[in-house]
Amino acid sequence: MSLRKNISYALFPLTIWYAVGVRFRNMFYALGIKKQEVPHITTIGVGNLSTGGTGKTPHVEYLLRLLADKYSTAMLSRGYKRKSKGYILDDGSHDATLLGDEPAMIARKFPQVQVAVCEKRAEGVKRLMERPESPESPSIPQLIILDDVFQHRAIKPSINILLTEYSHPYFDDHILPYGNLREFKNARFRANIVIVTKCPAVLNPVEKHNIIHDLRLQNYQKVFFSYFKYGDLQTLDGKSVQIDLRRVDNILAVTGIAHPEPMIAELRQYTKVQPLAFADHHDFSKHDIARIKETFASLSGTNNIIVTTEKDAMRLHGLTDGLPVFVLPIEVAFHKENDKDFDTLIESSVRENISFLSKLSIWS
Repeated sequence: MSLRKNISYALFPLTIWYAVGVRFRNMFYALGIKKQEVPHITTIGVGNLSTGGTGKTPHVEYLLRLLADKYSTAMLSRGYKRKSKGYILDDGSHDATLLGDEPAMIARKFPQVQVAVCEKRAEGVKRLMERPESPESPSIPQLIILDDVFQHRAIKPSINILLTEYSHPYFDDHILPYGNLREFKNARFRANIVIVTKCPAVLNPVEKHNIIHDLRLQNYQKVFFSYFKYGDLQTLDGKSVQIDLRRVDNILAVTGIAHPEPMIAELRQYTKVQPLAFADHHDFSKHDIARIKETFASLSGTNNIIVTTEKDAMRLHGLTDGLPVFVLPIEVAFHKENDKDFDTLIESSVRENISFLSKLSIWS
C-alpha cells in the first residue's frame, strides 16, 4: 500500500467532518441563508473540484485571447500566495508579490485587460464596476473572467466552466483529505460547461465516449476536450529565442506547478531531462536557487539549459543571473465538437448576455 493511501486512510475521520461542513455550506446557499449575488455584468467563472493541476490559468488565457480584443475585459483572481491583502488592481508593474504569480503573468501578457485580485470575489467585482474617478482611470469592463471561483459561491457567474483533468478526473477521486476534491461530485451540476483538460492531442472516440459517460452530466451541460500546445522557448522577459532542443545535452526542468508531467514528457521528446520539482506556487528562496545551481552544475555534457514554466518565471525573475534559464510557454487547443465548438458557444453566449444587460441598462 502506498504512503499516499496510508495517509488517506488515517485522515478518513477528518474527511467526514470536512464533508459535513461542505454539505451544510452548500445547503445554506440552496436555502438562501447565505446570499449569492448575480452581478449586473457578464462574468465567466473558471474553476475545478480538485485542489489544483487542471490547467485553470491556460484556459483563462484562452478566454482572454478569444474575447479581450472584442470587449472591454477584466480578470479577477484571489491572487494565491501574494504578499498583499484586499483589492488590488494592477498598475502596469505586473508585481507578483502584490498580485500573485498567475495574475502578474496575465497582466504582463494581456496589457489590454484589467487584472485585479481580491480574496472576496463579490467585493472585487463591485470594485471593478465602480465609476471611474477620472478620465485616466480604467473604464467599467463589459466582461469579467473569474479565476478559480467554482467554490466561491457568493458570486454566480453568467457562464460557469468546470475543469477536470484527463489523467485525474473527478469521477475517480474523493473529497478531501481522503482524496483531492474540494466538494462533492454533485457540485458538477452547477457548471454550464465541463472541459476535460490535458488530453492527448489525438483522442480515441471510444475513450471520449466513455469519459462523457463517466462524467454523468445533465442535458443542459456541454462537454469539451482540450489539450496543451507548447510554443518556442522564451527568455524570462518573454522574448522568443531559437534553440534546437535536439542539440542540447541536458535540460534541467525547474517547476513549481501541481502536475509537471506533461511538460517533462514534451521536453523528453528532444533530449535528456532532469526534473527538479517544487510545490505548486513555490516561493523560491536563496536556498532553492543554490539547489538549482548545484543540480545544474552536476549535469553531464557541456550544452545544458534550464527550462521552467511561465508561472514559475514570474517568481524566478531576477534570481537566476548567470544561468541559462528559458521558459516553455503553453497554449490550450480544443478538439472540435461537431458544428458547435467551444469558441462558437462562448462567443455567442457572451454576445447575447452583454446585449441583454445593455438593454436592461437602457430600460432601468
